[in-house]
Amino acid sequence: MINNPIKVALPKGRLSVETATQLQSAGWGLGGYHEGTRCYRLKSRRFPDLLAKVFHEKDIPIQVAVGNYDLGICGLDWIEELLVKYPSSALVKVENLGYGEGSLYMAVSRSGGAAVVEEIQSKPGIIRIASEYPNLAEFFALKRRLKRFCVFPLWGAAEVYPPESADLALVSARVEAELSNYGLVPVSEILGFSAYLVANKSSWETKDLSEVITSLNNELLITEKPPSSAGTVRMPEMAGCPSSQAAEDIVRLALPDGHQQLPTVQLLNRAGIQIDDYPSPAGNRRPTTSLAGVMIKVIRPQDMPLQVANGNFDLAVTGKDWLMEHLYRFPSSPVTELLDLKFGKVKIVAVVSKGLSVDDVYSLRQLNAGRLTPIRVASEYVNIADKYARDNHLGMYRAVPTWGASEAFLPEDADLLIENTQTGRTLARHNLKIIDTLFESTACLIGNTSSMSSGSKGARIKSVTEILGAAVEDS
Repeated sequence: MINNPIKVALPKGRLSVETATQLQSAGWGLGGYHEGTRCYRLKSRRFPDLLAKVFHEKDIPIQVAVGNYDLGICGLDWIEELLVKYPSSALVKVENLGYGEGSLYMAVSRSGGAAVVEEIQSKPGIIRIASEYPNLAEFFALKRRLKRFCVFPLWGAAEVYPPESADLALVSARVEAELSNYGLVPVSEILGFSAYLVANKSSWETKDLSEVITSLNNELLITEKPPSSAGTVRMPEMAGCPSSQAAEDIVRLALPDGHQQLPTVQLLNRAGIQIDDYPSPAGNRRPTTSLAGVMIKVIRPQDMPLQVANGNFDLAVTGKDWLMEHLYRFPSSPVTELLDLKFGKVKIVAVVSKGLSVDDVYSLRQLNAGRLTPIRVASEYVNIADKYARDNHLGMYRAVPTWGASEAFLPEDADLLIENTQTGRTLARHNLKIIDTLFESTACLIGNTSSMSSGSKGARIKSVTEILGAAVEDS
């Protein structure tokens, strides 16, 4: 056991390859850290006192700020997303690492009719802003003195929301020209970003981090910033991108991205519904369909219940887990399950470290009874986790929101995990054990109750539901 380790949080995803290259050049000797790594705990051959853990990038500034980690590597975009809301966070920006460069742009649809902020400010009604950076989106709106606005916080895919489901989207891109591939035009560059080394303020002041930081300074891999593409934005036509607002009786259907695409396509094929360019090799999120009067967008399943509730979509294919996550927070939401699609089955489970002498929720409750500190419950399903802790009378607890790679949090950074699993093998591989099953989740068709009761749109929704229901029965 290392008495006073230097703890470092490293990113999964977009920065993992270049970060691994930089750390290899710095001689850290972290075996197993690479793109798509499933190894979340790493030891350094060069620095025996250094312990590294791999997180979703968005979690890293938070984990460093609260003092769980001394150092972290993540994008400046996620650092500023935290600091713009919590400016007094104990976070020190140590070093620009010179890779992973890009920018955050506030953008509109090229068919949206506004090209500058002044035109947006003069639009009547509420300005809708979609982004996975909700704090920066709100900061922009307040700074630009938008009179009436609302921010849709998303898990991703903000680029597909304008113009039908949002007026503005705050999106990241490596270069400005990429926005044209989404059918967007930038109205403002909010932030240029790259990978940064950050430190916890207390660790920075009290720990000797100099040798670790110097190793990065000596081997810093500075890459050239891509040339500015200002004034060269291309605007190619996009399949299925309408030139005007959808008609009132058009049914707006959201289909999932990610690993649920294949079973969704298989169900649609059994139902005799043709979907062109889904899944899309080019990343098109507006596929076309043979269904008359139906418009489709591809978005994150996590975002679907809220987007159906606020009227941006009439129907969506998501998981019961995300529907329950939404309804636990908004029990009077106008979203309902229309059909169990019977694929994508997972269990939502309560998980602890195998080293904890707990076998069920009752023994967990007893273990927590004598604690002076709250039990930390980590989950992507923060509302499900909150309800589980309350319903099972776990005493003092604190919900820890995560954005993925949640199994990495146990046991150092959380005591209990609420997670989904198919077989439990991944959890076992990370030395974790299931102590309770909350419920089973499958893919489902959800709908907006107001849309279902409105004339011809309601009839179309009923028809789509019946067609899919027949296909489910035939499977």
